[in-house]
Amino acid sequence: MARGEIHVSGSKEFEKFYNSLNPNDDLRGYIDEAMDSLKEDPTIGDKIEKKLWPKEYVKKYGINNLFRYSIGSNWRMTYTIVTDRKGITCAILEVLVHKEYDKRFGYQTS
Repeated sequence: MARGEIHVSGSKEFEKFYNSLNPNDDLRGYIDEAMDSLKEDPTIGDKIEKKLWPKEYVKKYGINNLFRYSIGSNWRMTYTIVTDRKGITCAILEVLVHKEYDKRFGYQTS
């Protein structure tokens, strides 16, 4: 991998979700488009303030930044950007339906 190259990977949870989708599913196509966009510009998503980060993400993934990318009108993808001497990796944590995203981030309690 050349320095400065941008790669996209996913958490085990994301990979399981993605692989469960039918290749012809519209959502899978939207996710593929989102991943292509991240390869062009890793900061294309909305940066989420640290005070809003789910504790689960900090504990499980050890994140030090967090972004949200809207997929269509009803889905949200969360990801973090990891840099090292080899380049940049956008690590997708989850893709959630909007209602679940709101619950995860404490915007909705029911």
